[in-house]
Amino acid sequence: MTAFICQTCGVQFAPVAEKPDAPPEHCPICEDERQYVGHDGQKWTTTEELLAGGRRNVVIELEPGLTTVNTHPSFAIGQQAHLIQTPAGNLLWESISLCDAATVAAIRERGGVAAIAISHPHFYSAMVEWSHAFDNVPIWLHAADREWVMYPDPAIHFWEGETTQPLPGSNLTLIRVGGHFPGATALLWPAGAGGRGVLFSGDEPQVAGDTRWVSFLYSYPNMIPLSAAEVQRIARTLARYRFDRIYGSWMNKVVTADGNAVVARSAERYVAHLE
Repeated sequence: MTAFICQTCGVQFAPVAEKPDAPPEHCPICEDERQYVGHDGQKWTTTEELLAGGRRNVVIELEPGLTTVNTHPSFAIGQQAHLIQTPAGNLLWESISLCDAATVAAIRERGGVAAIAISHPHFYSAMVEWSHAFDNVPIWLHAADREWVMYPDPAIHFWEGETTQPLPGSNLTLIRVGGHFPGATALLWPAGAGGRGVLFSGDEPQVAGDTRWVSFLYSYPNMIPLSAAEVQRIARTLARYRFDRIYGSWMNKVVTADGNAVVARSAERYVAHLE
């Protein structure tokens, strides 16, 4: 049976026994107003087709204990995954659509994966395939976004509330920030940036083109804003934590210093423009 992948959002769908070789009829994630159906209509691919088309993953060390995984040429939304190494085990933050043997081997050389955590549904991609590649490690998703899971699997762990630690003893903390999705999540890595703290922001907030700033939207491709009250709430939530660096979801989207101040002044600027 084939697990088809949406070419626009990159999310992998569960195989269907009744139609093992037929792709889904539509992609609910792309049909939602936060995303869009491709301009040429709904199209599907598979892991095998991605590899046959010449796509490969590139694994790059960004700083001690932190490695990024990117697909080249870029596919779908084009987000990257981060492997965070800790004494309590390694966390794969975010998922990408291409899960292949070479990348799995490269990650195993760095200690493997003890858990996976994902910020929001647009980045669910091939999360189940990644989990299976590492002995069915748990996938941490916020329960508020349960309806957007297109590939149900026993490895998926739905967490509730405002914070949780996916790897006990690691000090890695998942923070529900909301906004983009009700369960939109950021990840705090206190040991990162030489102990000054790192925030992996997912899409909320998103590191801007001018990396001295971040921004806040309900939909990025369709440019739907958030309310002033919601942006202020997100800023207050993140102000409770200390972080100097912010890694966004794409290569070179990095706030290199003063992360807390960047979030605060970006929220103030956003609200000022709304008013």
